[in-house]
Amino acid sequence: MKRFLSPLPLAGVIGVAALIALLAYAVAQNGSSHSIDDALARGERPAAPSVTLPRLGQPGKGSLAGYRGKVVVLNFWASWCDPCKTESPLLERWHRRIAPQGGTVLGIDEQDVESDATGFVKRYGLTYPSLRDGPGARQKEVGVTGVPETLVIDRRGRIASTDRGPVDDQFFQQKVLPLLKEPA
Repeated sequence: MKRFLSPLPLAGVIGVAALIALLAYAVAQNGSSHSIDDALARGERPAAPSVTLPRLGQPGKGSLAGYRGKVVVLNFWASWCDPCKTESPLLERWHRRIAPQGGTVLGIDEQDVESDATGFVKRYGLTYPSLRDGPGARQKEVGVTGVPETLVIDRRGRIASTDRGPVDDQFFQQKVLPLLKEPA
C-alpha cells in the first residue's frame, strides 16, 4: 500500500529546506568579509586580492598590483551613496596628505552609472585615481558587502585594516599613518 504525504506537511518540509538553503547562501556570500575580518582580528594581514578594472573617466585599466610599494586606502563608493558624499572630501584631503609619504587613496565605484560616477568625481574635485566596477561584480572577491567600505593595504600588498562604513580622521590617524612608517 502506497502512502502519500499530505500537501500541508510537504509544504512545511519544502519551506524549511528553502530557509536552510537561503541561510547557507547568505553565509557563503559573507564568507570573504568575515574571513578577512577574522584574520585581522588574529593579527594576520591577508594578501589583498588581485583587482584589475577599467579606469573611471580614463582609457585603459588599472590594477591594485600597480600600487605595490605604496600604502593604499582602497575605498568602495557610489555616487548615489549619501555617506560616500560625506566622506569624499575627507578622502581627498587625506590623499593629498599621504601622497608625498608613499600613500594613495584608490577609489572603486560600485553599482553605479558611469556618467553619475564621473559627475561625482568632478563635483567633489577628487584627484585620487578611481576604478569602475559598474555592476559590483568584483566586490565579493574583495570581501566588500556594501558602500562605503574601505580596506587599507600595506606596502607589501596585504590587507592591514578594514572599515565597513564611512571613515573619519581618526581612522587615518590610527590605521593609515602608522603603515606609512613601515618599510616596503
